[in-house]
Parts: sequence; structure tokens; C-alpha cells
Amino acid sequence: MRLRQEARVLKEKAISSIVIATEAFNSPHDRGRATKVLLYLQHSFEMLLKAALVQKGVGVFDPALGRSLGFETCVRKVMEHPDIKLNEPDAGTLRAIDALRDDEQHWFNQVSEQLLYVHARAAVTLFDDLLQCVFKEPLGNHLPLRVLPVSVDPPRDLSLLLDEEYTQIAALLQPGRRATHEARARIRTLLAMEAHTEPDTRVSGKDVDRVQAGIRGGSPRAEVFPRLQQLATATDGEGLLIKLRFVKNQDAPPVRYVADETVPAAAIREVDLQAKYHRSATDLAKDVGLSSPRCTALRRHLGIDADPACYHEFVFSSMRLPRFSDNALKRLRTARDTLDMEAIWKAHDPAARNRTPCTVPGCQAQ
Repeated sequence: MRLRQEARVLKEKAISSIVIATEAFNSPHDRGRATKVLLYLQHSFEMLLKAALVQKGVGVFDPALGRSLGFETCVRKVMEHPDIKLNEPDAGTLRAIDALRDDEQHWFNQVSEQLLYVHARAAVTLFDDLLQCVFKEPLGNHLPLRVLPVSVDPPRDLSLLLDEEYTQIAALLQPGRRATHEARARIRTLLAMEAHTEPDTRVSGKDVDRVQAGIRGGSPRAEVFPRLQQLATATDGEGLLIKLRFVKNQDAPPVRYVADETVPAAAIREVDLQAKYHRSATDLAKDVGLSSPRCTALRRHLGIDADPACYHEFVFSSMRLPRFSDNALKRLRTARDTLDMEAIWKAHDPAARNRTPCTVPGCQAQ
């Protein structure tokens, strides 16, 4: 494959980092081992995502700041690209690795050997998938099978691992143990893992406080970490050829969101609304591939502006700035490809004085 010059450089940096991460995981020395694994895993994927975007002709620089895009923005752009196969569970794996790395780099957490293994092994599986999808080459060309992440303690059921970790945290929080700092470090790890199922996960001190209070109050894991109930792993192969992926637990109960901050559970999370609702109406229309008026008509038909999962209005003094989330983009793209756009345009044209009644099924316009 003929590579763009910048894509070639970024791909080589990505491969170098995944090799170093694997080498660190298999190292006989424990000092700094988990830190090195997480930092280089995250760096390997940021470089690989940018290499993929550059190769596909997608810009990776913020025109306003003149700086390269951040990790989360790259994940979103890759998910939106039709030629790069990155589904929601895979994106969750990337976000979880980034969240674990963030705490490890800027504060501290404690990742058990089993949880470190499943993330490292899932990372290698996903890295190989993306490398083959975009660049048509396997990771095996650069990393022999004998040095892939290996463990004398093979992966077990993820639910069992999480239960064991939760029990360990509860034990550390017992009176007289004087191990609260270690318990909070482990709590931060489990909170970071919620990024597998919640794209806007940000670990904050308030979240750690609520979880700590919930555990000390005797609440079960399902109540304190409801989002982790939705998480499972799927493995293929055996031995050195094992492939591990994080998947959605189909048997998990739905997450119940609460607004009362007195509830001692991690179901209440601080969310960066500007990160979640990051598209203007103009950006949204461009990403959907419609003119602004036609995109407005489609938004009205679907009731996008009335859906809190899609729309949020930021108020700064006298200014009101409407912004849209990735959920809005997905709904609009699906509707664009499956509905009668001409009928929607005639019924919801923003500039039309006399609109025809909307005959398209499912119209949400008031």
C-alpha cells in the first residue's frame, strides 16, 4: 500500500509504542511496569488513529488552535469514517485505556494484574484489527506471537474479576486498616472502566467520594457501579493466539440514572457537557452531508432539538448557543439514508410559508 508520508511516520510511532507496551507488560521488573504499559498503550492508539485518519485524507489539526486533535476527537472521527471499522465496544476499549492512563499520569490509580492483562490483551487484538483494516498488514509483521502479552494467571470471567476487586476495596475501607488511599486508587480504576460503556466518563474526586460512601454503607457492586454490569469480555482462540474483546453484556439490567446527589452511588457522574455536545448546527449539517436548511428540516422531523440526548443549549450571559451530540449525528445520518428527504423538506422547510402536512411515518414535529 502506498502510504502518505505523515501516515507512515505516525504508523511507525504507533507500532513502536505497542511494542514497548508489550515489552513492559512481560517485564520481570515491577517498578513502574503498569504505568509504562498504560502510557504506551494509549500513545500507540493515538498515533494509530491519527495515521488512519491522515491516510484517509481526514485532517487531524484543529484549525483554530493549530494543534493536533485530542484522543477523544480522534476516536469520534474514526468512528464516523465509513472505511474504518471501529464499533462502539471497540471505542469503549480505547476510552477506558485513555481514562486509566489519565489517572495514572496525572494522579494515581491501582490496576490489578488481571485487569491490566485484559486491557493489554484487548488492546493488542484491537490494534491488529485496525492495522489490518486501514493498512492491510497484521501486527504479527512487527511483533512475534511469543512476545504478545502473556500471563501465568489466564483471564477469567470479567464479572468475577470485578466482584473480587470490589470485595478487596471493601476490605481496605474497613476501620483500622489505614488503607483508604489504596482503596480510592482501586475505585478510580473501576470508575475509569465505565468508559467502556459511557463515552463521557470523567473520573472526579466527587465520584470517588460517592463510591467510597456507597461501599462503606454496604451497597452491592451493581448499585455502586451500574454501568459495569453492562460490560463483558469475549475470547477466541487459545494460548498465544487468544483474541480478547470487550463486549456488551446482553443480560445486564438497564442503568437507572438518578438526579439526587444524596444517593451514594456512582450512577451520578460529572459529565463535561461541552465535550458531549460539541457540534454546532453548521458542523452537524456538514457532517450529515446536508445543507443547513435541509438539516434543520430533518432535525424538526425527528424532534432532535427536544431530545436531551441529542441537544443542549449553553447559556453564557445573554448568549444562547445550541449544540448537538454524536447521538444527533447518528440519528440524522440514519434518517437521511432511510427516509424520504423530499417529503420531509416540503413539510419542514424552515423558509416555506405554506408547508404541506408531513406524511413521513414517525414525524416528531410539533
